[in-house]
Amino acid sequence: MNIDSIQNGIVIDHIKAGSAMELYDLLGLDALDVSVAIIKNVSSRKMGKKDIIKIDADIPVDLDVIGYVDPGATINVIKDGLLVEKKTLSLPKTLTNVLKCKNPRCITSCEQELDHVFRLTDESKKLYRCVYCETKAN
Repeated sequence: MNIDSIQNGIVIDHIKAGSAMELYDLLGLDALDVSVAIIKNVSSRKMGKKDIIKIDADIPVDLDVIGYVDPGATINVIKDGLLVEKKTLSLPKTLTNVLKCKNPRCITSCEQELDHVFRLTDESKKLYRCVYCETKAN
């Protein structure tokens, strides 16, 4: 298989194998009118297997979403075919409008314009809770 290198864009690398499609959906990459390559189950000395997403455009991506799905992922910014910036991630302390509260009694159920905000409550378990009703995120 041959995936061309990109000249200007973003490469999301070191994604846990099998997580690329979740990232693709959460980042809304299907709405882009640019080339997006998802490479799944690539051999990796460090991880065994990994996924990679290449976006052939210099667009803003939500680092909180990527950190939520896989805090071990890295973001490589490519300009004129060269790596100009490499970002490492961690679990975000809060997530806004990434998850939706499942509690039907939560204020976000009846106040539709209210942001869905979740706070990291247990980093070791990757556990987030709604800031309004304390419901666990799934």
